[in-house]
Amino acid sequence: MTGQTIPTSGSGVIIAGGGQAGFQVAASLRQGGYAGPVTIVSKEARLPYQRPPLSKTYIKTDVAFDSLLLKPESFFEKNAIGFRSGAWVEAIDREAGTVRLGDGEHLAYDHLVLATGAANRVLPIEGKHLAGVHQLRTAEDAEELRAGLADARRIVIAGGGFIGLEVAAALRSLEKDVTVLEAADRLMGRTVSREVSAFFLGEHRRMGTDIRLGTALGAIVGDVAGDGRARAVRLSDGTELPADLVLIAAGVLPNDQLAADAGLATDNGILVDSHMTTADPRIFAIGDCAAFHSPFAERIVRLESVQNAVDQAKLVARKIIAGDEAADTIEPYRAVPWFWSDQGPFKLQIVGLTAGADHMEIASLGEAGKLVAYCFKGDRLIGIETVNRPGEHMLGRRILAEDLAVARAEAACDGFDLKAHVAALQARG
Repeated sequence: MTGQTIPTSGSGVIIAGGGQAGFQVAASLRQGGYAGPVTIVSKEARLPYQRPPLSKTYIKTDVAFDSLLLKPESFFEKNAIGFRSGAWVEAIDREAGTVRLGDGEHLAYDHLVLATGAANRVLPIEGKHLAGVHQLRTAEDAEELRAGLADARRIVIAGGGFIGLEVAAALRSLEKDVTVLEAADRLMGRTVSREVSAFFLGEHRRMGTDIRLGTALGAIVGDVAGDGRARAVRLSDGTELPADLVLIAAGVLPNDQLAADAGLATDNGILVDSHMTTADPRIFAIGDCAAFHSPFAERIVRLESVQNAVDQAKLVARKIIAGDEAADTIEPYRAVPWFWSDQGPFKLQIVGLTAGADHMEIASLGEAGKLVAYCFKGDRLIGIETVNRPGEHMLGRRILAEDLAVARAEAACDGFDLKAHVAALQARG
């Protein structure tokens, strides 16, 4: 889709960013009856699409890109949602209520939604620009990676987070030789408990992936023939490993510079209140770029998940539709955070924010490849991490949403049945 589907000058809602969050706020505005102009400005020259499959099925199969689309082009036309592809908001004039696009065009807004997402962290290493060195954030990145895999046998992945491990599992299914480098002492250390990290370390090694903890990528070494291609990586200890292809999956940073340049507060994201509103009441921030106070973490957080992007977008749409007079009728954001990661045959699901846990109770299920970890802070359940146990994950969402009590001593009992526990709580009223 190119150009615009409706006139975009004048007032209305401008959405900077065409990812999951940006799409959802536009769709929710129309679903809620908003009649003003709605325009998405997207740097990518593609309609909004699902990103989670990029690190899994999309890189290892010939699946068509159109299967990833959130909605076809006809949806945007039918709902009069303007879509400016290959464009970006370069500057915000808050006083005038306008944005300047990269080509110099100015668009006016009544409300501006910043859904600018995040960008891959760039490692300050030698050789990062060599051919055969990849990152993974967009469909174009995934397609370039998929093409590069055709002639690559030895793959090195820098980063043991969700993306790095999802790609590792996908490539092992293609019988590639895969090495994962993780600078920390465990996998997914920013996201899951040590117990779940250890589980996945063992399973990835059983799948044949060479996992190296406490090992950073020091440099990427070019071919001696000088053809500009990567041929090896140099580790932080000086060791060299041969590599036909290198994927850098070292995390992301929020795209918050646009907001900062406009005088809006940022701190590892665009700071917003409980209604996703910035210091400027006409400007909102949602999704990966937004930093907000979470009642579940009891601190300011920035979350990278589909759930968070969708729920924040829906809240902002409700607030815009309500208008200033009814703004106080909109409930603050307190959606239960949840995440997932598919790594080979293992589906990791997390409900809550478990980084602050000081005690874990691991359920003994007696089934290989399955796990439930109850995460406590003191005696308060703050989250549940599960592997291939979707039922417990869904119950966990309900427990946190309804603030149902699960005592640490109960979770520690052999044979603890979460479903029966929830049913008993409801029976007692």
